[in-house]
Amino acid sequence: MNQVKVQSMQKKILVIRFSSIGDIVLCTPVPRLLKKTFPSAEIHFLTKPGYQDLLLENPYIHQVHVLDKHPLLKAYELKQLGFDCIIDLHVNTRTLFFKSILNIPAYSFPKINLEKWIAVQLKQPALAPIHIVDRYIQTLEVFGIQNDHQGLDFFINQNEIAFSKNLLPPSHQTFVAWAIGAQHVTKQFPADKIIAVLLQTKLPIVLLGGKEDLAVAENICNQFPQQVIHFCGKLSIRQSAAIVKLSKFIISNDTGLMHIAAAFKKPIISIWGNTIPAFGMSAYYGHHQISHVAIENNELNCRPCSKIGFHTCPKVHFNCMRGLNEQIILTTIGEFWKA
Repeated sequence: MNQVKVQSMQKKILVIRFSSIGDIVLCTPVPRLLKKTFPSAEIHFLTKPGYQDLLLENPYIHQVHVLDKHPLLKAYELKQLGFDCIIDLHVNTRTLFFKSILNIPAYSFPKINLEKWIAVQLKQPALAPIHIVDRYIQTLEVFGIQNDHQGLDFFINQNEIAFSKNLLPPSHQTFVAWAIGAQHVTKQFPADKIIAVLLQTKLPIVLLGGKEDLAVAENICNQFPQQVIHFCGKLSIRQSAAIVKLSKFIISNDTGLMHIAAAFKKPIISIWGNTIPAFGMSAYYGHHQISHVAIENNELNCRPCSKIGFHTCPKVHFNCMRGLNEQIILTTIGEFWKA
């Protein structure tokens, strides 16, 4: 089928990515590029219920569908909507199921799991230096779509920004956001290392994270009652995103708020533990020239130990994080603050 014919057929397109926060934000160039290429088309997005808020107010998405019932029932519900094709940005057994039920043309991104497995086994990247966003966009080549290099999208309204701004005390109208959480412990910069950094800087800090980060955040705030405040477990993901947008820059583990910060074109200091930026998940700005420093320990023969992460370090020592030099982080913080 030639490219012109493929383009003319597209009136209703379903993009699928079920999770998680960072991955869905990294997908956002796809609906943008589809809508710009097919202005009259409806771009739909299927995800899990817990992640639909990430796509609210996205002007390129006609409707967000959530997996709120048995997959078979959901698949037949979607089938009634008459989609022309599927863009599969998750590529797992569940998306295979949906593709088989809808039985329409489907295009999937290259997941490179084998290359990641080799990198974990050999402790060195066996990967082409291609960011996951660029691999997502490769899925659209059948339509003749090329990367517009505008980076990621995250849309947030002024009421949400005003609400989050009103939570900030006068001392923290200009501040550094620090996302202390991550889905896996081996991606988290240890609390005592955060404290070691804070002991050497007086800058106003706002900690962000989930309910699982509450105890760590309160412990840090108790030691720095004037300098540090936290909203861990207190805000929705969109309210946390508004705090990121209001910040001067963000310090983050390899986690979803890092990608939200990149969507806002915020400078980022990213801290890497058992995973590596070479997996294609680093901060993505497109062609925008934004300051980003990735801090990682490249002197270990046990890293990367996983493409995702663990609850505890397989080697116990956790030197991928514990071996990081706080002075490098401090120096970078100082440079970003002065910029």
